[in-house]
Amino acid sequence: MDAPYSPATEVAMRQVFDSLSERERRLYAAAEVLKLRRGGLLYLARLFDCDPKTIRRGIRELEQGSLFAPGRSRKKGAAAEPV
Repeated sequence: MDAPYSPATEVAMRQVFDSLSERERRLYAAAEVLKLRRGGLLYLARLFDCDPKTIRRGIRELEQGSLFAPGRSRKKGAAAEPV
């Protein structure tokens, strides 16, 4: 897929992506993939330097509706064990 966005737009998208939480990044990338359709997953995985599996997870989350309470990026109890 040729780059559907201009270099300036890609820079802006990357800046927004980098400012988001983990969950928001997944959902933002997933929403962009749904807009682009074919070839969009690999294009955006490269643009955002993230694993395509992460974006696929975001797509599933969008399709299923919100899985987490507002303000949460992980399921309750999913935090690392205390040291």
